[in-house]
Amino acid sequence: MQKRVLVTGGAGFLGSHLCDRLVEAGDDVICLDNFFTSQKSNVTHLLGRPNFELIRHDVTHPVWLEVDEIYNLACPAAPGHYQYNPIKTMKTSVIGAINVLGMAKRCRAKVLQASTSEVYGDPTVHPQPESYRGSVNPIGPRACYDEGKRAAETLFFDYHRSNGVNIRVVRVFNTYGPRMHPYDGRVVSNFVRQAIAGDDITVFGDGSQTRSFCYVDDLVEGFIRAMAAPDSFTGPVNLGNPDEFTIAQLAKTVIELSGSDSRIVRRELPEDDPKQRCPDITLAQKALGWSPTTDLRAGLGATIAYFRSIDAAAFRAPTPNY
Repeated sequence: MQKRVLVTGGAGFLGSHLCDRLVEAGDDVICLDNFFTSQKSNVTHLLGRPNFELIRHDVTHPVWLEVDEIYNLACPAAPGHYQYNPIKTMKTSVIGAINVLGMAKRCRAKVLQASTSEVYGDPTVHPQPESYRGSVNPIGPRACYDEGKRAAETLFFDYHRSNGVNIRVVRVFNTYGPRMHPYDGRVVSNFVRQAIAGDDITVFGDGSQTRSFCYVDDLVEGFIRAMAAPDSFTGPVNLGNPDEFTIAQLAKTVIELSGSDSRIVRRELPEDDPKQRCPDITLAQKALGWSPTTDLRAGLGATIAYFRSIDAAAFRAPTPNY
């Protein structure tokens, strides 16, 4: 039987790739987005499909739909975007979660929360397992996102315990790939855009801070496996690539793969920027049979090809922060 699936934030970077997979699987997909940081062009190719529907709507306001599954991906995720209007960011995480959980309760739908590795803050445990409770500054400039996502996880588990809502919580680590907004301020899109243009590559700090980079197709596969897992599996579960690279290594690799002559320049490290970020994916491997399969160089190659195929000047920067 065809499933009715709602994807909030469905026109965003991750959401649009998820919509692709669900439409191809034959699900009846509703993509809901307010287009703050997303692009309608990400899902234009789906508009003629009979099992795809696009709704412009802000998840902080209630919406009444009849669905079987909900993927809650709605929230700006790049620091410059979520810090641009921090109160709105917190509302999106908290009120948005309440609205989708209320719908899931009424419809008896399964609901998946796209949480984030930011719930771990600037971690003192490495790599980060799901049992680690984090080192988060609740009053810092990143708190609107970090604490918003932590509060959303709280809401998901309280709705599950109090109302029997069928939940999944996944913690997304750094993800990259085609359809990243060229001005989202994330490290991969920044480096690729700068390298292609021949501009200086901006590295914050000395470049020794580390990240793990998961290709978008791998992450979407993790979403789908988490949703399909037995109802006893609620998470939270880490989804990310455990291969760790320094920011300096990433910059040099992007320069090499793009054939750029860009120089690397240093800038001051932003406040509360984590020094290390790498997932322990043991639970995802055991419970979901999931591991990323895309090598960083292969994923960066596809990302660079995408950035070469678009006119970055045609993209409106969502905020003046970049």
